[in-house]
Amino acid sequence: VQLQASGGGLVQAGGSLTLSCAASGFTFSAYRMGWFRQAPGKEREFVAAITYGGVNTYYADSVKGRFTISRDNAKNTVYLRMNSLQPEDTAVYYCGRKTSSMTYISSREYDYWGQGTQVTVSS
Repeated sequence: VQLQASGGGLVQAGGSLTLSCAASGFTFSAYRMGWFRQAPGKEREFVAAITYGGVNTYYADSVKGRFTISRDNAKNTVYLRMNSLQPEDTAVYYCGRKTSSMTYISSREYDYWGQGTQVTVSS
């Protein structure tokens, strides 16, 4: 199993970025996927999750209305479109493969992680 996150960078407040996470080594369409982030000195926190075909999505309150998670099962890739970025969104962003449990917001419910991609938002 491999998850390769990309798309991070430095952006000004109010700007946008799209993160990608390319998956390999497993049947991508059979797994729910999620994005988490971790700022320096803080725990990894839930950002968004998406079900198998992308019909259902879930968001942390802090990003609801600004971020959009999506997936392309033909490309084995999950995306995170981030709009209206704020300095408090600065973190390393990780994609994760969801286990079979029904809990989305705990990092313990994800069994594989990408290497992370840095997002820095300047004020």
